[in-house]
Amino acid sequence: MDFEVYCDESRPEIVFSRNGKDRFLLIGSLWMPARLRGEFKRDMHRIRDQWTTWGEIKWSKVSQSRLGFYQDLIDQFLAYGEEVRFRCIVVDGDQLDMDWHDGDAELGFYKFYYQLLHHWILDFNRYSIYCDTKTNRDPSRLRVLKDCLNNSNLSSEIGSIQALPSPQVAPMQLTDLLLGIVGARFNQSVKEGGCKDSLIKHLETRLGVDVIGPTSKGETKFNVFRIRLAGGW
Repeated sequence: MDFEVYCDESRPEIVFSRNGKDRFLLIGSLWMPARLRGEFKRDMHRIRDQWTTWGEIKWSKVSQSRLGFYQDLIDQFLAYGEEVRFRCIVVDGDQLDMDWHDGDAELGFYKFYYQLLHHWILDFNRYSIYCDTKTNRDPSRLRVLKDCLNNSNLSSEIGSIQALPSPQVAPMQLTDLLLGIVGARFNQSVKEGGCKDSLIKHLETRLGVDVIGPTSKGETKFNVFRIRLAGGW
């Protein structure tokens, strides 16, 4: 079966400069069967049309006037059930030690990308993976990531990993929104009672959780993997 995976990041500067205002780095991914791509995009277009909202979908653009629009996007994501899934990795910046990666921050960053993707690649499938375009990266990293994933998943195939500009890729924009919600909870960066807080609580209510946080390994719809770099249980 063919799958597509759309990835985005939040606070990558924690790895590259360690000067980010928030503590946690997050990398997120939206997974769907390739056959659903057209239907998924049509549904997002329909919601845009209903709300006459055509700009880029981003967590940073959530506002009171667009709260209903963003709630409908979340509801549509949930309506797909297990067919469309979200998974993210959460990295504690306070635990980072780039000496683990010979001082190569970008190498460390892509090791986290590997951990995000590897555990959801299943046997006998083919995957196309799309990452947000970043101008400050070594372009060979994506090729190396592809090779590593193929070498560790011998009965599946990573057909391609390529960078695309997120303003042109609707599923990647939804990844940004969902990742922003998780990041806001971990970094405690949203004020109680605001529109972003309302959107977070809307998703939490629909997921049936009190507060978004780390999930079990077996959670398949909305999986939050907090990697423990300091070890322990």
